[in-house]
Amino acid sequence: MIRPSSFFQVFKEHPLMAVYPTDTTATTGFPNEDYLIFNQPNTALLSLVLMMGTFFIAFFLRKFRNSRFLGGKARRIIGDFGIPISILVSVLVDYSITDTYTQKLNVPSGFSVTSPDKRGWFISPFGDKQPFPTWMMGASVVPALLVFILIFMETQITSLIVSKKERRLIKGSGFHLDLLLIVILGAICPLFGLPWLTAATVRSVTHVNALTVMSKATAPGEKPMIQEVKEQRLTGLLVAVLVGMSIVMTDVLRLIPLAVLFGIFLYMGVTSLTGIQLYERITLMVTPAKHHPDHIYVTKVKTWRMNMFTIIQLTCIVALWVVKSTVVSLAFPFILILTIPVKMFLLPRIFSAREMACLDSEDAEPKLDERECLDEYSEMQMPV
Repeated sequence: MIRPSSFFQVFKEHPLMAVYPTDTTATTGFPNEDYLIFNQPNTALLSLVLMMGTFFIAFFLRKFRNSRFLGGKARRIIGDFGIPISILVSVLVDYSITDTYTQKLNVPSGFSVTSPDKRGWFISPFGDKQPFPTWMMGASVVPALLVFILIFMETQITSLIVSKKERRLIKGSGFHLDLLLIVILGAICPLFGLPWLTAATVRSVTHVNALTVMSKATAPGEKPMIQEVKEQRLTGLLVAVLVGMSIVMTDVLRLIPLAVLFGIFLYMGVTSLTGIQLYERITLMVTPAKHHPDHIYVTKVKTWRMNMFTIIQLTCIVALWVVKSTVVSLAFPFILILTIPVKMFLLPRIFSAREMACLDSEDAEPKLDERECLDEYSEMQMPV
């Protein structure tokens, strides 16, 4: 049986047909097991409703925090627990519809290895079933280098996003400790067949956002600023403990449809786009110039050159996605490294240093020396 790895796989396993077979025992004499899993009427449609319903409920409760209903404390509580509320509502809807099949979360019973019939808890680095060739130990340096590049870059990218200057973080040395723990656990986990640990970008950013304290706007039109971030490890520890306690909640977790999880993933992806300059520049490509905001990469860079930079970035992202989705996915780290010379040597030949500072700066608002510019008005865009 094929387990859907994406939401599109659900529609492949349960296609919408004009006529569905009703008698599966006529030819075999017993119920067809494949029919009980595949070609179920309304499965794809119900999965779509559950996914979009979970997404919209969580997104609505997120926006409800800034509404005028109820008190401020009640709105914050509802907004903070929007995802659990959306999951609970969707699970109740799925549980109430008993005549339509939806695939649930596959949770093993008890605490054991993934395949007890194939291996035990400990995997010998010198070979489990047969001796490991000596020459292959040296050849393993190549795939190990690829894994190192992926884990290192994912960890550092997450650290850069979280430790932006506008967040005003103080305990920056904690990121180095996290990298040290990831490296140590990366050497221990393979001995037990466990996956490598990496920084979860979306979860880490969401965690920091939840600990961020914003200032209250006092003047009309003033945007709230970040006052501080409650830097501590207690919430991360509690999250890890609760994840570990999930092994005693298998009966409850089996009631969650995979479509609900797809809705949560969609919500996390959409909400994470806020504040990303690339996403904002993509929306500006289809926005009239008179409605462009007063961002520095809009006022200091011409529109067509800003769009050219955005297209180059999108081309690199598409190339990375194509490599990752094909049989040459092992070359993904090398392709990722090739984006470094593109930025260091190719882009400076197309864009000036001033434009690069506006379009691809580490700071949200880079400080530009106006005296380096020959004519400030030549860089201003013509009002439309």
